[in-house]
Amino acid sequence: MTINIPTPLRAYTDKKESVSVEGTTVTEGLAALVAAHPAMQQHLFTPEGKLRSFVNVYLNDDDVRYLPAKEETAVSATDELTIIPSIAGGCCR
Repeated sequence: MTINIPTPLRAYTDKKESVSVEGTTVTEGLAALVAAHPAMQQHLFTPEGKLRSFVNVYLNDDDVRYLPAKEETAVSATDELTIIPSIAGGCCR
């Protein structure tokens, strides 16, 4: 599968916009990403190994948090995962 990397995290993937990994679930794909690019671990996962709450992962066009099997959702070689970090900020008027 292909994992699309957001601009702020590309510094940890040798500036690659996307990374091809193997895995049969979303979890396995993310584990393969971290195995290939260990610096991604701290940006994606808590010390307990849980996906950080501010990291959104989409399988094709579906938010993984809302899929029945969540991160254990099966994937194929043609699927795309997209990592989208939450953005906060702004100002009230």
